[in-house]
Amino acid sequence: MKFGVLVFPGSNCDRDVAYVTRDLLQQPTQMIWHEDSDLGDVDVVVVPGGFSYGDYLRCGAIARCSAAMQATIAHANRGGLVLGVCNGFQILTEAGLLPGALVRNRGLHFVCDRTPLKLVRTNLPWTHNYAADGVITLPIAHGEGCYYADPDTLAALEDNNQVVLRYCGPDGTVDDAHNPNGSLHNIAGICNPSGNVLGMMPHPERAADPVLGSTDGLTLFQSVLQAAVLA
Repeated sequence: MKFGVLVFPGSNCDRDVAYVTRDLLQQPTQMIWHEDSDLGDVDVVVVPGGFSYGDYLRCGAIARCSAAMQATIAHANRGGLVLGVCNGFQILTEAGLLPGALVRNRGLHFVCDRTPLKLVRTNLPWTHNYAADGVITLPIAHGEGCYYADPDTLAALEDNNQVVLRYCGPDGTVDDAHNPNGSLHNIAGICNPSGNVLGMMPHPERAADPVLGSTDGLTLFQSVLQAAVLA
């Protein structure tokens, strides 16, 4: 399986993702500059975290107009796999690949921590190696990670089973006390109706190497590899 990692001015997690896919999982990995309109033969496009274009205007608002993102939209529309992490999630919502928006955190403070997450969907290429209703812990680092959508959109997300991850307590309790940024419905990650596009605020690439003390995030990337073998 070949991974393509987009690189914008201001990206700071692109090499972290490449370390996981190329070095830990031994998969071909291509760095794709934001001006490139040709993704080549990649199977998975990763839109990484960081501060694309300095987060001017709004987080992800400029990146969505890049040549690489236009190619990513076409890739997704063909059924190709797309993962957006943190700033990448913001870009996917700005680009219209996922509904809703990521706005300023409740309390207006940057949040940098490790947080428990409840697995809501484990039948996706991204999550099928996780235990149903399981709880994992991943790092978060964002100032605009509060997921917001209008009531109709939220209802559609729930009805269509598009919520993939929710912020929760260590025992899996989903409540406001365990919501680090004020996201509606404790949403930490969602997918499109087809499940080939996933956006999430937590960083799986920062919990993939045992030296970091956790490999909860590595399972996401391993799930994708296994899904490709089984396809």
